[in-house]
Amino acid sequence: MSALICGSLAFDTITTFPGRFAQQILPEQLHILNVSFLVPTLRREFGGCAGNIAYTLAQLGGDPLVMAAVGPDGAEYLQRIESWGASTAHVRTVDDTHTAQAIIITDIDNNQITAFHPGAMQSAHLNQVPARGDIQVAIIAPDGRDAMIQHAAQLAQAKIPFVFDPGQGLPMFDGAELMQFVEQASWIAVNDYEGRMLCERTGQTLASLSASHLRAVVVTLGAEGCDLWEGGQCTRISGVAATAIVDPTGCGDAFRAALLFGIERGWPMKRSIELGNRVGALKIAHRGGQNHTLNPRELGAA
Repeated sequence: MSALICGSLAFDTITTFPGRFAQQILPEQLHILNVSFLVPTLRREFGGCAGNIAYTLAQLGGDPLVMAAVGPDGAEYLQRIESWGASTAHVRTVDDTHTAQAIIITDIDNNQITAFHPGAMQSAHLNQVPARGDIQVAIIAPDGRDAMIQHAAQLAQAKIPFVFDPGQGLPMFDGAELMQFVEQASWIAVNDYEGRMLCERTGQTLASLSASHLRAVVVTLGAEGCDLWEGGQCTRISGVAATAIVDPTGCGDAFRAALLFGIERGWPMKRSIELGNRVGALKIAHRGGQNHTLNPRELGAA
């Protein structure tokens, strides 16, 4: 069975600032902000939420089905996805724009500043959720605004359960739109900041959201682990210590791939989150969102 991954494919330009943003940004001067960060290292990686999630899911032994959009510069990315044994049948090539691009600066405390050019992602709404009987679960990850709205509605109509993962796309939606996503989804996955914004905009609490029709609300907390909200009750699931902290880029996507892997197999959510914590700890020890390798048997996923 397949997991449909609706989200972005992008190229990431990743740089490291060997200092702290907090020491360069003066809070009392934010209204005239003008800063420059010297970044002595630079590299280009395959990225985007859909690509990162699909990569880790394939590493775990899952069957990712990517639905996204790229520009004419995306041929190399399509070849990469196919090298995992995954299908690119539902990746649209848009001829008149670039593949989405992210420029990421990370400081020594793993804080990040990102500039994102959506490019072909803005045409992702032209894709339609495929009428396939082998799609067991899906995820709505950050993508073009119209694509997220339309694909969520299409999944709901097709009665395909999905994870709503708004990520950095959350500010694009008002409270009513976010509640529409919530009503259509089966699970919500956010980090702690996104969880607070989601509650603020919808007028809900994590407890009330999890006490609704939703099967679970998952709130990641970085190194501290994850809060699992089910039926209005919260369970803290401890994090896993990383052997090295190299690059947080894509950690959330790796975690979500583990969620999908567990959901596909009917695992209790706690077990899926524990796998996600282990995978995230392995990913953060590698640069980029798609350079870690996983042994499913050692992770307890085989």
